[in-house]
Amino acid sequence: MRNGCIDMNIIKHNDIAFKVIASKPTYYFAKQIGEQPNAEFVDAFKQMLKSDTVIQSETHFIFCETIPDIDFEMVE
Repeated sequence: MRNGCIDMNIIKHNDIAFKVIASKPTYYFAKQIGEQPNAEFVDAFKQMLKSDTVIQSETHFIFCETIPDIDFEMVE
């Protein structure tokens, strides 16, 4: 917390807003160095974090929580 504000990392991907829960390098989920990431490891980590979305960049898996759209009307 900084100056009474909560620090949150928010990203937008495909016009959807996400709160970033964690980010890990792709090699973190490989069984051995030099291998491709294991999807089961990624899914287990996602479940442990209670994340609803995983976004993969070239180097990282980003574990996120979707921020729902809010329907509203402007009131004057």
